[in-house]
Amino acid sequence: MKPRRALALAGFAAMCAVVLSGCSVDTLIWGNDGAQVIQATENLIKDLASGGTSDLVCEDAEADLGTAKYWEGRSAGEPERFFADYWDEQVPLDPQWNINLEGLPEGATPGDKHPGDVFYRETDDGLCVIDVAWSTLIG
Repeated sequence: MKPRRALALAGFAAMCAVVLSGCSVDTLIWGNDGAQVIQATENLIKDLASGGTSDLVCEDAEADLGTAKYWEGRSAGEPERFFADYWDEQVPLDPQWNINLEGLPEGATPGDKHPGDVFYRETDDGLCVIDVAWSTLIG
């Protein structure tokens, strides 16, 4: 079988599995917990890009959320279990998950700061945002 045909067939089979199982593509790729982090992040972005606040922010969080313009054009990236060796500043906040953000607001230029990663803590009520790490656009 030609490689392209095999790849197309594998993709079709995966999509059928998603449809038949009733789970999302995110659940299939990242598992249930990772899919929840992605969904929470999409909800956070929607809340903050609209100029509002978000119920997803932990009560004790002191995260810099910026303004709506920083969240416009962003989307959830890849969730991962928090790895303390990489994120020294977040260790005392006790996050269990972090996720990178993708996309940039329209008109972003080198030197602009933007939210780059969101950190979540697991609580009895679900996930809450404990911190946001900011990045600088390099050009």
